[in-house]
Amino acid sequence: MVPSLLSGIGILAVAAVLCAAQSGFLSRYRGAPFHDSRTLGGPQVIPGKVQCAYYDLGGEGVAYHDTDARNHGSGELNPADGSYLNEFRMSEGVDISYTKMKHDPPIDDSPYDKVLPPADLLYVGWTEPGEWFNITVETAYAGKYTADLLYTSNRGGSISIDVNGAAATGPLAITTTYDAADPVAWRQWHHWKLAQGIATVHLPAGKSVLTVHIVTGGQMNLATLEFRHVG
Repeated sequence: MVPSLLSGIGILAVAAVLCAAQSGFLSRYRGAPFHDSRTLGGPQVIPGKVQCAYYDLGGEGVAYHDTDARNHGSGELNPADGSYLNEFRMSEGVDISYTKMKHDPPIDDSPYDKVLPPADLLYVGWTEPGEWFNITVETAYAGKYTADLLYTSNRGGSISIDVNGAAATGPLAITTTYDAADPVAWRQWHHWKLAQGIATVHLPAGKSVLTVHIVTGGQMNLATLEFRHVG
């Protein structure tokens, strides 16, 4: 048998093992796509924009892991007042807030943004190394995808992404959005930036579960991952 054929068979064998492992993960997974009274629910669609705050239902150890059980955004920084945004998922450990515009001083629409985010955009914040959250997605067709991340980071760090329980990216460097020119200290957590092409992943067609890990640094706000098919 020629070496190139042997090599091809080896690649197919590895792919088959990986596919079987990922199918096993999906069969065991007890989380479910996010839905509530305002969100129709179901897997988030790729190609398209995936919202981090719409991580799966299932709770601590299933849909996410957080270093403490308190939501430091919903119901705390954003007081529980009956409003949807202030109370979004406030009983869960993942810390959630949203972009606030037209305040004095400006918050998420300051001149220190690299990009202007949408108003009232929910995001995952107060992140710490070791934390993670799952997002169920539905991919239109198998292939290679790149992702742009909308985020802030006052000190830099790294994240990684798994696909169906298997590491898909390795550590992805998050550059700091700290700007010494900003005179408002707390606003260092609100300098929004788009990291274009930060991740490249191979996705199968149909349902998958993406796991976003906080690897180093922490104190990042993660809003959206927009996936585009490559080639």
